Amino acid sequence: MKTLAYSLAVPALAWLAAGCATQRCKPLPGGPALTLDWQSQRHREHPLVGRIWDVKQARFVDQAALEAAVAGATFALLGETHDNPDHHRLQARLLRAAAASGRRPAVAFEMLDTGKQPAVDEALRAPGASADSVGAAVKWDKSGWPPFSTYRPIFEVAVEDHLPIVAANLQRKEVQEVVSKGPAVLPPPLRRAVEEPMSRAALDDMRHEMADSHCGKLPEPLVEPMVLGQRARDAQLAESIQSAAASGPVVLIAGTGHVRTDRGVPWYLPPEARARGLVSVAMVEVLSEGGCAPEDYAKDYTAKALPFDYVVFTPGAEREDPCKGMKVRPR
Repeated sequence: MKTLAYSLAVPALAWLAAGCATQRCKPLPGGPALTLDWQSQRHREHPLVGRIWDVKQARFVDQAALEAAVAGATFALLGETHDNPDHHRLQARLLRAAAASGRRPAVAFEMLDTGKQPAVDEALRAPGASADSVGAAVKWDKSGWPPFSTYRPIFEVAVEDHLPIVAANLQRKEVQEVVSKGPAVLPPPLRRAVEEPMSRAALDDMRHEMADSHCGKLPEPLVEPMVLGQRARDAQLAESIQSAAASGPVVLIAGTGHVRTDRGVPWYLPPEARARGLVSVAMVEVLSEGGCAPEDYAKDYTAKALPFDYVVFTPGAEREDPCKGMKVRPR
């Protein structure tokens, strides 16, 4: 039940709300901006572009500090907007830095469901394995995700540095069963995870986001089942990275909604797992209006504070209105 519209919900809706107006923001003091030959075009001159915000310390830090935090974590969760190529290039940069530290993390992908693991393993064992051969093995071009070329930088680091690749997400057919039949169809560990009480406020926010991400066209009876499907994906991603961490650190590549610390994948990790060291990094597109300071972006996640450990601000990708032409069949 994954749709690009849901994955882009927060940044896309914020972009639409901002309209075409551009607010003149003043530069903010603090750590220097990281350098990248930005491919995305929207608001490249925004003073937040390239800045790295340490949420807990409420200050800007430099690239070295972020790389050290990622390299030192047992669980490093790198959040993205799926169609923004700069987010994947930054993820690849952080992954390479983590690998260079000598800890050799596994790389878990939201974009690969657990049923793809045999194909991944076979492709990595084959002579002359490459990023493209892994992409072909998992039939990426038929997956519904943005083009493989945008994700290639991450896979190149993983293959070149001989890092394990983990197919981490719930299979699509399993998500569909959860949505249509409820949590009883899940394996016991996942069922217990999604039935663990979550705060009313968090669940209400998820319901509103699910409805908004489908442009108000999702029938009301489907909202709750779709939220359950989202929770099941988060629980499966948590289980996958926890299993992979038995052999060493793990880097998770996923949408920003999955890596938020208040109700994403971290919520489903047991306390003893989180105690081993977890860092959540979100790549966030700057806004043209109302987004001059890092704190201004918390409202886009319906939170009092940004629900991540670090935020890297980037230009926005050019995209059409995600609600254009969207149709949802009544149930």
